[in-house]
Amino acid sequence: MKNLELANPMKKVLFQIILFFAFSGVFAQKGKVTSALNYKDSGKLDKAVTTIEEAIDASNPRTESSINWPRTWEVRGEIYQAVFQSKDENYRKLHSDPLAEAFKSYLKAIEVDAKNKFSNSIKIKMQLLIHDLSIQAETAYNSQNFDKAFASFEQIMAIENTPVFKAVSPEAVDTVIIFNAALTAFNSQKFDKAIEYFTKAANYKYNGARTCELLAESYLATNDTIGALEILKKGIIEYPSNSQILVLLINICEKNHKIEDALKYLDLAISKEPENDSFHLFRGILFDRTHNTDEAIKCYEKTIKLNPHNMDAFFNLGIVYYNRGVNQIEVANSVPSNQPEKYDAEKNKADLEFRKALPYLEKAHELKANDKMTLESLKNVYYRLQMLDKHAEIVEKMKGI
Repeated sequence: MKNLELANPMKKVLFQIILFFAFSGVFAQKGKVTSALNYKDSGKLDKAVTTIEEAIDASNPRTESSINWPRTWEVRGEIYQAVFQSKDENYRKLHSDPLAEAFKSYLKAIEVDAKNKFSNSIKIKMQLLIHDLSIQAETAYNSQNFDKAFASFEQIMAIENTPVFKAVSPEAVDTVIIFNAALTAFNSQKFDKAIEYFTKAANYKYNGARTCELLAESYLATNDTIGALEILKKGIIEYPSNSQILVLLINICEKNHKIEDALKYLDLAISKEPENDSFHLFRGILFDRTHNTDEAIKCYEKTIKLNPHNMDAFFNLGIVYYNRGVNQIEVANSVPSNQPEKYDAEKNKADLEFRKALPYLEKAHELKANDKMTLESLKNVYYRLQMLDKHAEIVEKMKGI
């Protein structure tokens, strides 16, 4: 028969002591979390930060319980939000990006909260974090710190895509934040990101034609002309009354020497805004480039009729006639020297074109007195027509410019 072991009261006491220290270590670390929260609530943010960081110090084996406790990370998030909210500059310097640190903490809290005991309180904290991030983004945007603003909007989107948010409204989409993220990415020249978020905003029809325009401009910024054209062509179908989309299309076609396409879209723009003098002016410029001066003259005359103060229309119309005069001079100079009468006849044709140019160039000069190109053109016309007093006046005026 096996001998019974006699009770050993000292062994029992020793076991209880070991157990006490084990539990006291756990409670001590979780107690740091409580202390950190108390420091935060009493406004002692420096001590709050120091204490909560001690509670997640992985080099200390006693912190295992607090590191794996969701409440630790939730409190840490609260503390760093308080750092951001503090009016004390010394406290605000405790971290370079306290809201980003708060977000990391809440994500960690969700990660270790296997039983979802803290999901409701964490969600409330993250809703408050969205508010703080929105303030941070607006402040950064207004101070033209677009990188900071963009990072803030991306963090808001990340929060809204966490499981605790999606569980309530899985189909919810914050189009305002998506658009703002795209806009700040565009302003900080992160054009790939701008394309990503403007595309999402466009898919939800947010901000209508404006999103389409900015998306096209983002493609252009990456030298993707094809992508820009595709977006704008879709934009015309979706927003047929928007002339700015047409303007972008026209500019792209013109820069890529697709004059016929540019004229096609320009005619469409004019059909929507027939009183827009800028459209008629640009139409004249395009005809000018294809050497269709008769059509160019009609467009410039239409522009002047719509807007008698459009200096460019007066100048361009004057230049059309001036160039015709120059070309006619070449014709006259090609006449053999033994045909003086024919030479005079051809030269008179040139003078007629110069006289046609004169009133338009003078009007352009009246509208913009110090424009160098107008002054130079006027000087040449006065010389061609042997109006030497006027020529001398222009020469003198140009000396002072």
